[in-house]
Amino acid sequence: MDFELLRTGLAEGLQQLSWLEAFAVLMGITSVYFSTKQHIWVYPTGIVSVLIYVWICFDYGLYADMGINAYYFGMSVYGWYLWTHPQEKQDTLPVTWQDGKGWVFSLLIFGCSFPLLAWALLQFTDSTVPYWDSFTTASAFVAMWLMAKKKVESWIFWILTDLVSIPLYFHKGLVLTSFQYLFFTALAIAGLFSWIQATRTHAKA
Repeated sequence: MDFELLRTGLAEGLQQLSWLEAFAVLMGITSVYFSTKQHIWVYPTGIVSVLIYVWICFDYGLYADMGINAYYFGMSVYGWYLWTHPQEKQDTLPVTWQDGKGWVFSLLIFGCSFPLLAWALLQFTDSTVPYWDSFTTASAFVAMWLMAKKKVESWIFWILTDLVSIPLYFHKGLVLTSFQYLFFTALAIAGLFSWIQATRTHAKA
């Protein structure tokens, strides 16, 4: 790895940083932190971040990521509702593992959305990273869906999304956002272990 390139890129990225991107990064990190703690503020902070990133992704030609941020907004509203309206006899929506049917549905979402998004970007946009952009978007589709339902596996898909997004955003010149995803990866790993522990606590209750 060329650490000098990383250092230079980070310095240039900070010089070009807009207050809007900085605020979106701050809200994004705050949202992920709250999600690891199963705190409802994951959604209002996340909504602020994704609405800003809709504009940023459009401005930088990351059209699939622009779409995923719009999707995040919708799923945030849905997740906010689910987390605050648990089933009867439950104080909160518990963290659980998904069953075999859930895995089939998750893989179906990914398997259908990835090629469809790649085709749409190739046909209708000037995207320079259609497959890369589509992959992160498809995996994030699944992650957000599972997070709304408080499934442990959501963190597996978030980790996958974050790891691929790091070089993608660095390549597009959004260096601070790239480093944000590096931090997201660490938080997602922590969130995975935290939610696994939550399932064990719920099973003992």
